Amino acid sequence: MAIYRNKSTKVDNQIGAMRAIYPQFKVKKKTSTQVEFIGELQPKPEFRKFKISVLYRGSLNPQVRVISPELVEDPPHFYKNTGTLCLYHPKDFKWKKDLLVAKHIVPIAAAWLYFYEVWLETDKWYGPEAQHKTPKE
Repeated sequence: MAIYRNKSTKVDNQIGAMRAIYPQFKVKKKTSTQVEFIGELQPKPEFRKFKISVLYRGSLNPQVRVISPELVEDPPHFYKNTGTLCLYHPKDFKWKKDLLVAKHIVPIAAAWLYFYEVWLETDKWYGPEAQHKTPKE
């Protein structure tokens, strides 16, 4: 009796899910452990469209960048050193390589963009926030 193994990779699974749920995203680059998706999200019809990059990195937290339009200087919940969005606090959500960016990361990124647009209008961040320890704590 022959045993057939599913040779699809985690990257293949990510690509399949993104194509099914967010067909407007294109695969930009692919290695055996990483894939980058580039596409547009519009958090609300009256808001702008944002072109974003979502980088799946296996067990490492995915990285989301806004390509355009350019974000204002020093937006809230943003990692200036990497130019990526702060989507969740590690105590609130633990990334695992088996999770799908299409189901877990893109919706959070869309919410971030929504709260960013509202913040631009009101100067108040209405999205969820987590307390961060100061370096002395």
